[in-house]
Amino acid sequence: MGIGIGMMSSYPGAKEGAIERHEAAQQIFLPETPHAMPVAGLLRQLHVSATEGLSDDEVSARRKRFGANTVTARRPTRVASLLFHQFKSSVVYLLGFAAGLAFYFGELEEGSAIIAVLAINALIGFVTELKAARSIEALRALGARTARVRRESGVHVVTADELVPGDIVVLDAGDAVSADLRLIETSRLSADESALTGESVAVDKQTCPVSADTRLGDRASMAFKGTAITRGTGTGVVVATGLGTELGRVTRLVLEADPGSSPLERKLARLSAQLVFATVAVAAAIGATGLIGGEDPFVMVEAAIALAVAAIPEGLPIVATLALARGMWRMARQNALIEHLSAVETLGATTVILTDKTGTLTENRMTVRSLSTASGEITLETEARKDDERLQLSGDRPTAELLRIAVLCNDAHLEHPDESGNGDPMEIALLRAGLHAGLTRTALLDGHPIVRKHAFDPVTKMMATVHECGDRVLVAVKGAPEAVLAAATHATVEQGEIALDDDTRSEWLSRADQLGQHGLRVLACAMKMDTLADVAPYERLMLVGLIGLEDPARADVPQAIEDCRRAGIRVVMVTGDHVVTARSIGRAVGLGENIANVVEGKNIAQVIETGQHGLRDVGIFARVNPEEKLALVRAYQAAGEIVAMTGDGVNDAPALRQADIGVAMGLRGTDVAREAAAMILLDDAFPTIIGAIREGRIIFANIRRFVAYLLSCNLSEVMVVGLAVLSSLPLPLLPLQILYLNLVTDVFPAFALAFGEGEAGILRHPPRDPREPILGRRRWIVIILHGGALTAGAFGALATSSWLGLEARATVTVTFLTLAFAQLWHTFNMRDPQSPLIVNEITRNGWLWSALLLCVALLAVPPYVPPAALLLQLSPPTADMWSVVLLFSLAPMIVTQTISVVVRGSPRIAATTMRRHL
Repeated sequence: MGIGIGMMSSYPGAKEGAIERHEAAQQIFLPETPHAMPVAGLLRQLHVSATEGLSDDEVSARRKRFGANTVTARRPTRVASLLFHQFKSSVVYLLGFAAGLAFYFGELEEGSAIIAVLAINALIGFVTELKAARSIEALRALGARTARVRRESGVHVVTADELVPGDIVVLDAGDAVSADLRLIETSRLSADESALTGESVAVDKQTCPVSADTRLGDRASMAFKGTAITRGTGTGVVVATGLGTELGRVTRLVLEADPGSSPLERKLARLSAQLVFATVAVAAAIGATGLIGGEDPFVMVEAAIALAVAAIPEGLPIVATLALARGMWRMARQNALIEHLSAVETLGATTVILTDKTGTLTENRMTVRSLSTASGEITLETEARKDDERLQLSGDRPTAELLRIAVLCNDAHLEHPDESGNGDPMEIALLRAGLHAGLTRTALLDGHPIVRKHAFDPVTKMMATVHECGDRVLVAVKGAPEAVLAAATHATVEQGEIALDDDTRSEWLSRADQLGQHGLRVLACAMKMDTLADVAPYERLMLVGLIGLEDPARADVPQAIEDCRRAGIRVVMVTGDHVVTARSIGRAVGLGENIANVVEGKNIAQVIETGQHGLRDVGIFARVNPEEKLALVRAYQAAGEIVAMTGDGVNDAPALRQADIGVAMGLRGTDVAREAAAMILLDDAFPTIIGAIREGRIIFANIRRFVAYLLSCNLSEVMVVGLAVLSSLPLPLLPLQILYLNLVTDVFPAFALAFGEGEAGILRHPPRDPREPILGRRRWIVIILHGGALTAGAFGALATSSWLGLEARATVTVTFLTLAFAQLWHTFNMRDPQSPLIVNEITRNGWLWSALLLCVALLAVPPYVPPAALLLQLSPPTADMWSVVLLFSLAPMIVTQTISVVVRGSPRIAATTMRRHL
């Protein structure tokens, strides 16, 4: 019947009982067909009690025998692979070819220098990518999955990899199953097993054994690792972990694949490939032209190599990777965990946020504020009462009955009012109210044990528990007022009960509306007595009363919504709550005038048919089910919006996956919701979304900024060399000098630009169009103009050096230093056109000032160090040479900044520029 695992072992010095437990752990047999075994026999074979679970000693011993509950682990980035990756690019191949040519022509110093520069560049890329990889691995660790297990007679939350065979696991809707379980208790339990079997329809579960030869998809008595609970509650005993699970058998030899590249990375890769192709073609054409014209072959080859080296931004992929990784880490420190790199790009383009209410706009701290029965209404002003301030309900039978039903029909756990409790916040609030009235769930269950439980069903909008009550059963029900009232035929009054007619139902519904208008979440409680435990729970009920619970709005949400409004982002509440409750919270958080137009879920189809205009007029969607949430996301996307959707439950998963940015709750969210989302809020706070959007905009703006900087700098190098060759002038820049220049100016200033904190008013701009390329036509024009200005400065220095009568090496030195320093000052041209001239996002960047200081030293010192000067073919600059360098390196920045100020000062041009910028 089973497979023996392990062998006997003893633990010297341990107590006899402990030794016996450890030996039992070593001798347990894992069943081959647990789905076919009766529950009692299986529990005996696994040496575990369903009510007590395993002891800590047993867990420790079994973990030693069976190992961690892991199928595959994402491989840490290997150092050797990262190092090898630095040499897998067309740029490296091109430079390697250049080094080979240099050696062939006997230029040993130049060839060796190219190899050295390649090594330095690879080292910089290796260090930065390794840091980025380690940062992302650390982020992944934040999202470790957990499971609720019964151990030492209590329920504990442990990480999924700590589960061992024999553990008793508690399941609820939305949980991801973390091991193969034999179900021992279920209540309306269903599971999505599509990840394992390919069957898209959820499978109903049971505790009865099935035939030993039953196919995997039909084993209703099992819950498998990697699947998800879609409905109901249950308990299961772990029968397989790690590679012993069904999922482990499928994936035993398969390692988890790394995520694919993001759209942004693909755009950058495509841009780099286009640059390589274009520059190689230009370099070959110019080299061929020179050879045809009778120029020295080595000089032409050297010029072609110089052109190719000059055009390629070696630091582009390195800086982009680091910028994305650092941005993800910054978001994580602000409680926004990004699961996919593509989400970083999309965040900055978000135009609509569809947000739920509970825990996101509100504190998710439910408190009972009102108890409404046939005898009247009791308002509770404080959240907690001392023992001597208990509710006096001895003379109020309907209110006492209302609290009794609320405590019985409950899945939460709370022993004392001052505790935080364990379970749904709403149910904890009901238990706390019961404790204030002297009603403890433990005592009530001792007198009325549970014989059956009907989990909350989104379709019926009710849940029920069935209890022993002498020779009869008590059915306790709670749920949405309209659902409970529709199922009720009678109501409790002080003298007994009365029949419910249409007028009475309308009166109760009016009471619920009045409570909702005060921002309260309203529950209705009902009951009935019967003789059969399997009685239909939602028929012929007796209404007991209404309970109003308050979940106050978060104090920081109104400002966050105002920030969204200024950023051109609409915030729309999508909730399952009652209309009046949703409108009250919407008013409290500042959703604006659109709160007057609240649409219920049943009318969503009509709004969708009206298109973008109809959607724009709605600020709140209430009483929305999962299918309607999904339809809303698709409707907004069809209207051209970029949609961020928040959610926490398993029913939110389809909409989270459909949205451009699915945002799951990290504290109260289910595993299924987290798996479907692109971003997880570690604090469940709405303002965190705004912070993440701001960070996403900053990251994209920084990437666009350093790409423009790199391309304009490299374009100036291409133009300097290309124009010199076409004009039959001596090369003003040598390949090795260009390599060194790119090593200095392409890396450190670009890193600093990528680390920028962003412009202060970045949230005051409308979202960008996600279809917009990194560099549009206007930005290419600006890059060409900037490249032309840098080139003009270099040729100005070249002409002045010739006029001063400087010898060839000194002239090359002046040209080299002029272009180098002009590229450093060019970083100040990367400010936003609408930002101030002096104090802006560039001048406030401390990283940039450090990078410039380092680059100045790396450029100014080598000409005075003989070995470096010889290698780079530079001569020590004199005072006159430095004067020329400073004059013509500063001139391009002064000219471009002056033009920028003039353009900004022209109302018509500034308005056009602003529209294009936005």
